[in-house]
Amino acid sequence: ISDQKPLGCWSLKHGQILTCPVVCNFETHEYIAVHDDKVLRIWKNEDINLDKAFKATLSADVYRIHSLPDGGPVVLFRGGGVRTLDVLLEAPQQEIENVISDEVIRWSGAFMEGQQPVLIFTTEKDGDFFVYVQKLKLSRLHKYKLEQQESSKPLCFTAHITNQTVTLLCLYSNDSVYQILIPLQQDTEEEEEEQILSKSLVLNFSVPGTVLKGTSLVVLDKDHVAVLGSLAVPGKEPRECLSIWNTKFQTLQTSKELPLGTSGQLWCYEEKFFLIHGKVLTVIMYKCETSSLAAAVGKLKDSQNLDVSSFVNWNTLEDEELVVSFQSQESVALKGESKMNLRSRRSTVAKVQPETLSVGQLLLKLKDASTYVLETELRQLMSKAPTPDLQATIGCVVTALTDRCKRNPKYYPQNFLLEIVETRDLSYSLCPDLMAVALEKKDMHLLQICLERFPDIPEEIIYACLKAFLSISEAHLQNIDVDLDSVICYVDVEFDNKEVKTEIVENGFSADMDQGMCGTKIPKETQSRSNGESCPVGLQKAALLNAVLHSAYTETFLLPHLKNLPAQQAILFLRYLYYLYVKCSEKVNTTLPGIRSPTINQIMDWMCLLLDAHFTVMVMLPEAKELLSNLHKFVRAQVRFYSELNKIEGSLRELQRLNHLRESQTYSIEVLEII
Repeated sequence: ISDQKPLGCWSLKHGQILTCPVVCNFETHEYIAVHDDKVLRIWKNEDINLDKAFKATLSADVYRIHSLPDGGPVVLFRGGGVRTLDVLLEAPQQEIENVISDEVIRWSGAFMEGQQPVLIFTTEKDGDFFVYVQKLKLSRLHKYKLEQQESSKPLCFTAHITNQTVTLLCLYSNDSVYQILIPLQQDTEEEEEEQILSKSLVLNFSVPGTVLKGTSLVVLDKDHVAVLGSLAVPGKEPRECLSIWNTKFQTLQTSKELPLGTSGQLWCYEEKFFLIHGKVLTVIMYKCETSSLAAAVGKLKDSQNLDVSSFVNWNTLEDEELVVSFQSQESVALKGESKMNLRSRRSTVAKVQPETLSVGQLLLKLKDASTYVLETELRQLMSKAPTPDLQATIGCVVTALTDRCKRNPKYYPQNFLLEIVETRDLSYSLCPDLMAVALEKKDMHLLQICLERFPDIPEEIIYACLKAFLSISEAHLQNIDVDLDSVICYVDVEFDNKEVKTEIVENGFSADMDQGMCGTKIPKETQSRSNGESCPVGLQKAALLNAVLHSAYTETFLLPHLKNLPAQQAILFLRYLYYLYVKCSEKVNTTLPGIRSPTINQIMDWMCLLLDAHFTVMVMLPEAKELLSNLHKFVRAQVRFYSELNKIEGSLRELQRLNHLRESQTYSIEVLEII
């Protein structure tokens, strides 16, 4: 998430719809999905085509799949039937009982009580709400009815299990949270009457002057809950916010307004919040400290001020996005992960002492400083930054420099930026404006270093760099300092019609040998190319293009951008890829010499990607026809060559076996007939 790189993408066929959230099987590391209510799909991360994944059609509609780290996946059907995934896969068409008649499931959750998986779900029928609890290893399903609440009804549920007791928390429409305790009963054969569960008030969000309308509720620990909802103030538009409440002392701990809006859903996993904020997934780290009366009273005193400002603003420094307060350890996710301390902040901490300025405050102070003072202070800041915050501090430093570049077009500290990127462990997400500024300044060397070092560059930026590298003239590149380590050992170039070859063929590969082996006549152009024809681009441009080949990308997201690449640039890039492909084929291990040289897999992946994006255009262009023809014939010749090798694989293995059996000191002449 911090690198913002999609690791996998799978699509259903047109007309198919995912009908419950996808989960991961922790035991087998597989994904489990249900589409069109009854069709179960199971696949692994390396699977590409979802349509070819394991498929099982079930006999009843699935409501939700729950995956427990130690208990395996559990399937809950819309009729209230429950099966473990293993039992279900033994007979996918087995009959599933309907235990809830006309009731509709509103919420479900799975938990572990010791070694026992427990499933809890709530249902609604004609305004009445019911709770079902089942231990999966036992066949008995316990049913309870919720005590009715006048003029209000449950909006959402959450639960946790402690000491054989289920604690069910319900967020009601009257802006209150109620707690319901359900003991985990032992399985008995006697029929039990339907019990009515009483509830007790835990929290009330109505404060004079403000009302919090909750839409989602999650439990953080035994004393804290998080609520996502809208804050209603008389005379003002409701504002969505995420708030943390202490259920033990019924006090607000902290809150954060979400001005871009949310989907109304909040998830919590391993001390991280996940929520949709605007158009991005926001991740906020939290840590619950032991609840104390002193902290609650301190926060209670703060909340005596009934104005909305009593809600703590986690972004205390809003002047610029680069500002990050390390003193409070807060920042916004996807710009840098957020951390919040749920313990009440004392007034003495809020007062910033001049001699202990936070990073954000120091950057604000240097906003209008001279270039010399700015760079001097930033160097000192990086040199004395505490270890846990060092990487984030350097990201703030780079952002401060790029921000000044955007405000002052004449300012561009190229050497300082190069020094930081080359000597520090940075990523794109820590300084998202750096490569955009480098593209604007046409700083090819900095772009090359970023492409080689950053693991999380968005596909849009990768494409922008590729287009910039292909469009810049060779003459201009002669005057630019570029790292040539990836090309100097194998690229052949021509200067004034004199060929300079810097590559040595290792295994005697030649077009003549390939032609004789495969019975395919290879054109003269291909023969000359495989015997060392010059590279279609200069050394500098080749080095820049190699940096692009090394960048991590996801094909689904890069392909739309590649389709916008001008046809002539696409042909030039394909010619260079073809050149590299031939060079790799001349090597006994298909590996190019040099530092950070592209691999055969990277070359072939980019060739396929480029052809997918521009195949129709290239077929229509006369200047691309010969290139495509040569590429096709060369690949076909290689396929036939490897096919011939496969035919004698058995004989070669037999020869290897005989060599092991032969006595080392015995001289002999053997004739092996290869059929």
